[in-house]
Amino acid sequence: MDYKSLQYTKPGQFEDTRYEKIHNVIFDDRNSASIQVAREIADLIRTNNEKGKNTVLGLATGSSPVKVYEELIRLHKEEGLSFRNVITFNLDEYYPISPDDINSYHYFMNEYLFKHIDIKKENIHIPKGDLKPEEIKNFCISYEKKIEEAGGIDFQLLGIGRTGHIGFNEPGSHKNSRTRLITLNHITRIDAAEAFNGLKNVPTKAITMGIASIMQSKRIILLAWGEKKADIIKETIEGNISSNVPATYLQEHPNTTFVLDKDAAQKLTRIDTPWMVKDVEWNSYNTKKAVTWLSNKINKPVLKLTDNDYNINSLADLIATEGTAYDLNIKIFNALQHTITGWPGGKPNADDSHRPERAEPAKKRIIIFSPHPDDDVISMGGTFDRLIQQGHEVHVAYQTSGSNAVTDEEALKYLEVYKHLFSNREIEELIRFIQNRDSSQADIPLLRKVKAYVRRAEALASVRFLGLADTNVHFLDLPFYDKNPLLKRKIEEPDLQIMENLMENIKPHQIFAAGDLADPHGTHRITFDLLSLVLKKIKKQNWTNDLRVWLYRGAWGEFEVYDIDMAVPMSPAQVQRKRQAIFYHQTQKDNVMFKGEDEREFWQRVEERNKRLAQKYHQLGLADYEAMEAFKRLYF
Repeated sequence: MDYKSLQYTKPGQFEDTRYEKIHNVIFDDRNSASIQVAREIADLIRTNNEKGKNTVLGLATGSSPVKVYEELIRLHKEEGLSFRNVITFNLDEYYPISPDDINSYHYFMNEYLFKHIDIKKENIHIPKGDLKPEEIKNFCISYEKKIEEAGGIDFQLLGIGRTGHIGFNEPGSHKNSRTRLITLNHITRIDAAEAFNGLKNVPTKAITMGIASIMQSKRIILLAWGEKKADIIKETIEGNISSNVPATYLQEHPNTTFVLDKDAAQKLTRIDTPWMVKDVEWNSYNTKKAVTWLSNKINKPVLKLTDNDYNINSLADLIATEGTAYDLNIKIFNALQHTITGWPGGKPNADDSHRPERAEPAKKRIIIFSPHPDDDVISMGGTFDRLIQQGHEVHVAYQTSGSNAVTDEEALKYLEVYKHLFSNREIEELIRFIQNRDSSQADIPLLRKVKAYVRRAEALASVRFLGLADTNVHFLDLPFYDKNPLLKRKIEEPDLQIMENLMENIKPHQIFAAGDLADPHGTHRITFDLLSLVLKKIKKQNWTNDLRVWLYRGAWGEFEVYDIDMAVPMSPAQVQRKRQAIFYHQTQKDNVMFKGEDEREFWQRVEERNKRLAQKYHQLGLADYEAMEAFKRLYF
């Protein structure tokens, strides 16, 4: 896609975008999107440099613009893009916070952009987080004045929070607001909790440019990546302007483009229910999606849908294509029924033509990849249990230590037990560190190791309960995880090699892996990308011809029924066994650090989700099970 397509066009001018009130461009992935955004910024800088003019940029922090900054750095180092005439104004900063704090936006901008380019220090402006309370008002006034004196912002880069905030303009922000001190929304603080080593350490306030400050920018591009942004993107682009979703004010800006990846755009009407706005190619996927959507919308089982139901709900052309509702209903009912199996590893000596898994080999080698040392039982504990009971060679591979999710209080309990049994100066030092640590301090290496071994012990107890031998448990400790989350962990060669070596040694017939890309700390996203890269690397090896990869969801959401390729039912007794396996992860109960805005325990939310999925199948007219776990096949 040529970057010129990012240029503003009137939103909603085409039939398929008639619900949309903000111009947007959808890319396959965030990397290609970020490169195009960086090219637009670079062209603006070059054009102004040739005219001897300054370029005034409004900059954002967070994970969304990181790839844009990386590409701008590349353009500077490899193609001579100069920032000598660039003036920058950052959107916001936590308050109170020191500019030297690794969680400050001063630190972030220096690490990700400023120290790598030739920008003049005097041209960099970031709200100060270390002001005295009585200095804040005058500082905010002067910040606005400096923007005005620079000639206004030529290009403003934005991200969007799950509350709909832009900058730190949280719900309730007025469209006439200017740079000011603001109280952060609870969800915003939850999303920052991992970087600050827990919610209690996240500042409650921030200094932010106001809505009016942002709206005066000549050009605005907002970046949004990943499915956890999908709901707020739909609400912002298709909803009404409201202070409850501050980003909706951008509907009134004359030159704004939202740059999205496919995951962030998935809830837009033209993507989610395209038959509402345009002609659709009625392939098997779209047909299954449309029929299940209709069944849910009018609350009828699939087999009871009528021609009239289709006709009055924008699906007349589907019926015209398929013939009659009767034939179509049976076709989709059978397709849904064929996803259900009690044999997730395949049923031996059975006709597998309508089953999600192969009958042969009867006993399969299986790897369950678990991003953290509890995702395996939380996400697919019932299926895990069944694979063992059905005699397969099951291996579980914990990709990270999960140490970040062990609180100091939990670690302290184990250290104090050890202290009473053994005399050890290092233990005493660790206890003192915990008791006296500053909130901005990261765990020292030995404390990380203690927390990692706590998680290991819990994981071993959990899978032993399911009947798995210790020899089939692999702790990979992928290196990316131990990097500061503020520095946006990324995959490197050692991570790939560790994963590849395990897969080469076991040569599995099945892999189960996390496809839950909405988790708030991003580890699931990285492990999924890592698996994809390794699969791409090894796919030409002969043994991969017998490999199937199944994705599961974690505690953060569930696949839609039309996306499910395998659904494994659970009895009440199996639900109880799964719950018990989860309970062995004791440090992740009650006071778990990063569980998002949902206050329920992980076991509670996933158990309810498994039961709700079974109810969804039943409402479509299929058998009534106690609970279900769902999987989507990944083709590679």
